[in-house]
Amino acid sequence: MPRIVCVCLSHWPVTRLRRAGLAPDRGPLAVAAEGPGGLRLLAVDPEASALGLRPGELLGRVRARVGVPIQVYPADAESDRSALLRLCRWAEGYAPVVAPFGPAEAADGFYVDIAGASHLRGGEGPLVYDLAGRLARSKIPARIALADTPGGAFALARYGAADRVVVPPGEAAQALGGLPVEALRIHTGTVSGLRRLGLRRVGEVDALARGPLARRFGEALLLRLDQAMGRRPEPVAPLTEEATYRAARGFLDPIGRQSDIVITARLLMAEIAPRLERDGVGAFALRLVLHRVDGVMRVLDLGLSRPERCPERVAALVALRLDQAGAGLDAGFGFETVDLTVTVTGALSARQTELGASPQGDGIGFLADALAQRLGRPLLRLGAQARHIPERAVHTLPWTADPPPWPDHLPSRPLVLFPRGEAALDVLSTVPEGPPRRFLWRARIHRVAHAEGPERIAAEWWRVPGTAADGESGGASHQARDYYRVECEAGRRLWLYRDGPHAPGRPAAWFVHGLFP
Repeated sequence: MPRIVCVCLSHWPVTRLRRAGLAPDRGPLAVAAEGPGGLRLLAVDPEASALGLRPGELLGRVRARVGVPIQVYPADAESDRSALLRLCRWAEGYAPVVAPFGPAEAADGFYVDIAGASHLRGGEGPLVYDLAGRLARSKIPARIALADTPGGAFALARYGAADRVVVPPGEAAQALGGLPVEALRIHTGTVSGLRRLGLRRVGEVDALARGPLARRFGEALLLRLDQAMGRRPEPVAPLTEEATYRAARGFLDPIGRQSDIVITARLLMAEIAPRLERDGVGAFALRLVLHRVDGVMRVLDLGLSRPERCPERVAALVALRLDQAGAGLDAGFGFETVDLTVTVTGALSARQTELGASPQGDGIGFLADALAQRLGRPLLRLGAQARHIPERAVHTLPWTADPPPWPDHLPSRPLVLFPRGEAALDVLSTVPEGPPRRFLWRARIHRVAHAEGPERIAAEWWRVPGTAADGESGGASHQARDYYRVECEAGRRLWLYRDGPHAPGRPAAWFVHGLFP
């Protein structure tokens, strides 16, 4: 039999703003969203509620009625949802099945199916007490109820008399009988119709004949009623389906030493590796999640340069990542659960594992992975793009052991290419359209000893100057460029270009675009 804990988060949008530091700790404060007739209150804090403000009211009428200044913030449903999902991830420390509310429950809470897991917290009552205490210490107001069904738990959490309610198994019908009909998660029109008939409590509706109710209010009312009473199933879908390549291990005695975490990561990868081998893939990226006993999670993401499924190599990279985290890892009183998930996979062909053979390039790949974990950020490399403008012909890519092919038909390019050309001033050339003989760059006079060119690179005629697709400011030039490779008397080898042709009374501008070795 399922045992469902429902956590209803009081004025969740306000709580999210305050926890993110986007709103002051004191009110009165409200969150408003666009609705029928204009802006309407979506959530209010306790101080605003004490002034008589209620969600759903028009903001203009509230301001006219209440003389106290009210701080109003715009609603951000996406940020509210993201914060709720993070809270659901945290709640997975109590039980693996956690589901956020949907539209029928106003999307401001979550369910936890603790069947088979409550004994780990000393029983159902201690679990609910511990969950409520942790939320309160984190300044997250919540009402919590435990019942046999999600509908029953929601009704008690949202409309019950107490902030914490634990209903023994099989007693949901008795506990729900005195609650208002709104607790059934039904449409507001159905609620109004029931109230017009004098039906205000769930028990009164449940006592009526089902046929007339179905004919008058439809099947949805009976469905919600039966789900709350446990007469029809209402399965709780997990937050996400179980990852195909995932393993976790819990500890009765929490661990905190780095060596224990590394050993656990190796064992978890050894558990995942046969599944990867069965599917002919390897891990391109992994996520190690450490659940601390106080509910705090530490997340370590590892990116690899080539698909991998060797437990020893993964463990070595985890050790380097932990070294890089250092004191920031903060084990506190220890980690009670370690979770390893392969987040990105890549094809991995069969390879020799006997007689000491090793695929070519493995050493370079492992060195790159080790550097990435030690530095705490991924390595990058340059890749070619099908563009002939020099600054647009390359872009950065994640470093991989097997680099993408580089075109072999490109002319020689400088080792160092500036993102934008740097102006060369006071340019002196013997021929107006020829290479420069002297110029001022970076506050120094450079005299040219040798020059090669020009190499003409035309503008991209299909791009509209100054647009977002163009990627340049409106003042950027879109003329043909004549590039020269020059060697100065001091030994510097530069790549210069003349931006467009000379015009009467207006000499062309020159720019230094790169450095040759």
